Amino acid sequence: METNVPKQEEGSQMDTFAKAVFDNDEAAKSFYNVARRRLLEVYNWAEVSQLPSSTFILTDRSGTAVQRTVEEGDYFKIDIPGPGPSTGDSYDWVQVEKIDEESDLANQAVSIRVRPAANPLKPDTDTAHFFEDTATSTFQVIRIRNEVYAEVHGRNEQPNTSTGKISDNIRNTLVGLGAKLGMAYPQWKGLVEGLVKTEKS
Repeated sequence: METNVPKQEEGSQMDTFAKAVFDNDEAAKSFYNVARRRLLEVYNWAEVSQLPSSTFILTDRSGTAVQRTVEEGDYFKIDIPGPGPSTGDSYDWVQVEKIDEESDLANQAVSIRVRPAANPLKPDTDTAHFFEDTATSTFQVIRIRNEVYAEVHGRNEQPNTSTGKISDNIRNTLVGLGAKLGMAYPQWKGLVEGLVKTEKS
C-alpha cells in the first residue's frame, strides 16, 4: 500500500502507527474486518478516537452530510478547535480522491487518500483548509498475517496562505504551524489506536 502514499517533496510530513497482534492469522482476519469498517465509517471517527479534538462530518459530492461508508468523491467536513476558515463556513474541507483495497492469502489492506479542497457549498474556488491542496492525508488499515496495523500519513504539508481572505491566511498560517510542530499528532495517534482497539486493549 506504499504506492497510495504520495512522495514527500515539499513542506512537512507526518506518520503515525498503531497495531494489534493476534494468536493466529484467522483471528487477525476477523478483526481486520472490524478495523476496516471503523476506517470506512468516517462519520464515526470522533467516537473511535475518543478524543475531544476535531470532529469529522462525511458529506457527499454536493456537501450534504451522510452516514454511510465513504466513497471516492466524498468530502470530510472537519471542525477543528478554534476559529475555522470563512471560505469553508468555519470548517476545513478535504475531498476523497482515492480508495483502494488489496488482498491475498497473507495480507489485506484498505486505504483512503484525501486532499484539501474548496467548500462544495460555495462557488468560491479557494481551498478551504489550513494546508495547500498539494498536501495529502492517507489513512490505512493493513493486515500482515497475524498483525493488524492502522496508519496515517501526511505528505507535502504547507500552510495555505493564498486564499483571498487575509484573516484566513493568518489563521491557516497559525494552524499549519501548529500541525507542523506536532499539535495534530495526538489526534491522529488517538484515531489509529482507536481503529485497532480490541476488547483486551
